[in-house]
Parts: sequence; structure tokens; C-alpha cells
Amino acid sequence: MSHWNIAAAQYAPLHDCVDDHVEHHLRFITAAAGQQCQLLVFPELSLTGPAGSDLGLPSPPGEQALAPIVEAVRTHAITVIAGLSVDVHGQRQKGLALFSPSQPRAIRYPQGRGACLMPGNPQLTIVDGKAELPTLDPLAALFASSQAVGESCWREAINRLQRFAHKHAIAVLMANAHGSSALWDSSGQLIVRADQGELLLTGSWGQQGWQGDIIPLR
Repeated sequence: MSHWNIAAAQYAPLHDCVDDHVEHHLRFITAAAGQQCQLLVFPELSLTGPAGSDLGLPSPPGEQALAPIVEAVRTHAITVIAGLSVDVHGQRQKGLALFSPSQPRAIRYPQGRGACLMPGNPQLTIVDGKAELPTLDPLAALFASSQAVGESCWREAINRLQRFAHKHAIAVLMANAHGSSALWDSSGQLIVRADQGELLLTGSWGQQGWQGDIIPLR
């Protein structure tokens, strides 16, 4: 891996209008492309909105609703990981949608604990959320975590992912809906962490290791 530009979109989906969320995703994709990013990760359930108090998870969006994102990733040559609901064996659960410039539609996965990936590889390896000792792809260069944790849980999530980076010697990118999105290097060293609000957290890997920045979304 000689050079890689990645980003986390800090965006809180507060309702269940998929079309509106898609429009927000397109704004972030354009902003990330402007920073020459090859990968953009969104928070948990970013495309569908959060679970209702009584209704459970929203329905998974159809292919037509997601078509603008498919077109955008092809236009900007960027890979996008977004959050949505998926139906697995009749059970609705949190999931991830992988949009790749080389794919005609999104590939959907259960969310698990997160996903491992390599630059230029249009596939995700989902880390089992129930396994005490998860198995990671030894060739993976990044662990991506889509979160929607509030202020009371930030510290726990941050500490857990920092330990994960150090233990498994892998860079970790967290996209959190409610603030404190962050990037750690493979030693668990914090590279950059966001405050609150809608923004783009970027990371760039090069000869000097990881560098990070915060880009306000305009």
C-alpha cells in the first residue's frame, strides 16, 4: 500500500426518508472526491435512519432508490460503505452496503462488528460481532466501523476500537453519527478525531504513515 486516501462521513440520519438520506450521501461523496479520497465510510443505518421505538428497523431500500449512489461512485471512482437494514434468513438486522465503481449495484452485508478491506479490492470481510476472538483477513489494511453511539457511550466505543487497532495491528476508521468519528493507526495511536456536527474526517496513508484532517461539510 503506497498511498491511500480515506474518509469517514459524520452524519446523523434522524428520520426514515431514504431519498433525503441519499441526497446527503451524494453531498458527502462529492466532498470526499474533492479530497481525492478512494474510500468513504458512513455511520450505522445512514441510508435508512434509526430504528423506531416500536416499529423496529426500517425496511431495506430498493435498488432504484440507491441508483444515484451507484452512479456517483462510478463518476468519482470512489468506494462507499453505507449503513442500512438487511433481511437475513427472515430476520431484519443492521447491515452495510458496499458501493464500488466496478459493481452495477450495491453489495449488501450484515453489519457485524465492522469490515476489513484492502485498497482497490471491491469486497468486504465482515468481522463477526459475536465472536470473542474475531478472525481478521491478514491482508487487510483497514478495519471500518460504522457507529451511531451517543455521548454517554463515546468513550467506551473509542477505547474499544483503539484497543482493537493495537491488538490486531490494523488501522481503524470509525464513522459515528453523533460525533467523535476517528482514525487510529495500526499501533492504536490516534491520528485524528472529530468533534460534533456534519463533517468529513479524512485520512491519508503515505511515506510518513497516516495523516488526518477535518473538513467541514458545506
